[in-house]
Amino acid sequence: MNNSAPITASLILLAALGGCRQTPGDSEKTDQAAVSETAAPEAVASEAPDEPVQEPKKSIIRADVDVGTSEAPPLEPFHLVVPYPAKGAKPDAAGQGLIDALLENPTFQAGGPITIWGHSDSRGSDAENLAASRRRAEAARDYLAGKGVKAERMTVIALGEARPIAPNRKLDGSDDPEGRSKNRRVEIEVALPSTGGEQPAAP
Repeated sequence: MNNSAPITASLILLAALGGCRQTPGDSEKTDQAAVSETAAPEAVASEAPDEPVQEPKKSIIRADVDVGTSEAPPLEPFHLVVPYPAKGAKPDAAGQGLIDALLENPTFQAGGPITIWGHSDSRGSDAENLAASRRRAEAARDYLAGKGVKAERMTVIALGEARPIAPNRKLDGSDDPEGRSKNRRVEIEVALPSTGGEQPAAP
């Protein structure tokens, strides 16, 4: 019996097994190739230039912004001077326009008391000028009443020639028509609604 036959068969088997085994270097190369094939699309994508991103248009009106409430300015007493014609006891068209504008004033619309002072120039006697100033003040009151202003809100005070705002005569003693024209007037003071019964101040 030949004893070399089993040994020969064993050597052949070992050689066959050795040929099937991979070296560590071959395994790493295979793994790296697989990784490179998998990562290739991502690498190409990362190398591509970035395209600009279109941002959505923003509105200048933002609903989440609280603009707050705008407060009205505080009311203050309102003073109006209405000039009168030389021989007129009633306001002319220009004077009526001034009084009409007064009706739109916030202080007037608040409902406070109204004081109407009548004035005259110095031509004539004191009694005549006092009566003329009263007629002018009453004419302004009646005009306001015709616009719906309650009579209890209005007070008429005649001052005659006692409170001029311009000279009635020049320094040489001659007449000053321009100054007298300024003195023929009615002053209307609209006060704030009073809670303590205060009296209106003189102009």
